[in-house]
Amino acid sequence: MGSISFNHVFKRYKGESRPAVNDFHLTIDEGEFLVLVGPSGCGKSTTLRMLAGLEEISSGELYLDGKFINYVSPKDRDIAMVFQNYALYPNLSVQENIALGLKLRKTAKHEIDSRVKRVAGILEISHLLERKPSQLSGGQKQRVALGRAIAREPQVFLMDEPLSNLDAKLRSQTRAELIKLQQDLKRTTVYVTHDQVEAMTMGSRIVVMKDGIIQQVAPPRQLYDEPANVFVAGFIGSPQMNFMNGTVEVSDGNYYFSNKRMRVPLSGEQGLRFQRLSGLTHNIILGIRPEHVLIKRGSYEKDDDYIPGVVQMTEQTGADSYVYVELGKIRLIVRTAPEVLYEQGELVSVNLQMNKLHFFDEATEMAIGRDEA
Repeated sequence: MGSISFNHVFKRYKGESRPAVNDFHLTIDEGEFLVLVGPSGCGKSTTLRMLAGLEEISSGELYLDGKFINYVSPKDRDIAMVFQNYALYPNLSVQENIALGLKLRKTAKHEIDSRVKRVAGILEISHLLERKPSQLSGGQKQRVALGRAIAREPQVFLMDEPLSNLDAKLRSQTRAELIKLQQDLKRTTVYVTHDQVEAMTMGSRIVVMKDGIIQQVAPPRQLYDEPANVFVAGFIGSPQMNFMNGTVEVSDGNYYFSNKRMRVPLSGEQGLRFQRLSGLTHNIILGIRPEHVLIKRGSYEKDDDYIPGVVQMTEQTGADSYVYVELGKIRLIVRTAPEVLYEQGELVSVNLQMNKLHFFDEATEMAIGRDEA
């Protein structure tokens, strides 16, 4: 119970030049924890609200367990939603807030009492049942909102940025609790966030959206290692992937990435990927993540493996340091150990781990391929 199918779903708002959601086509498996992620305005919350029945579908079909639900009212969809702002009734106690949905469904009183106690025990809020929302912290309010959804025992949970109002420590703690809760309840969950770290740590699959369009659907590790395009590569990962424009050239049967600051030989496997493309020169965007760039002190201009640069600044995060290096007009972010400090203006040289390079077509920004070795 709880499988969902979007069949080429569109949402068009009156007066808007482009759809808010554009040809959303996806199947969500029963029991899956699916995360929709993307920047503000990408269509992720609109998609969630269409699934909840709070927004009308302009065109396309939506199915829940094989049942067509485009015109089914929200209360009849067997879906529970948790909102960013908790949506608790201030004049009701915690117990009454959790029980409200069950009362509206005319559930028997003894069943309501049983479910409220069970849910309160799961969320460790049994001691708060008599309090009003004004007497609760942000984290406690979020637990009550979750409790109200869980008590209904729906087929599907929908969560719209439920942790965004919490502080960093509580957000991290609640994230772990939500993952465990979903694993225990085994309910299909669709979770919306703009936070890519939240998406990567929670989802069994992630849908990355931009301008109402699905950019890529994949498990977290695959999304990180094999981004489908420049947008996904730059959005997933913190700090984001480094990008450099250049060309891939062929000389004496060997392939090179080249621009004004470097000429880097590619591996045989990487060369084969470009050999399948037409023409001898290809304008591309090279991408590499900060942890895959090596750095040394001093300038190594005569060393083919290293590229000379100048330190612009260093960010220390505790567990890591991020060194911003200027290679002429190119800026690279390098992830280093925190105990190794680099000063602004210091001469350094960087080296790219060749088997970790990503290649994107400059015109389409779609991935060309990468060396998996």
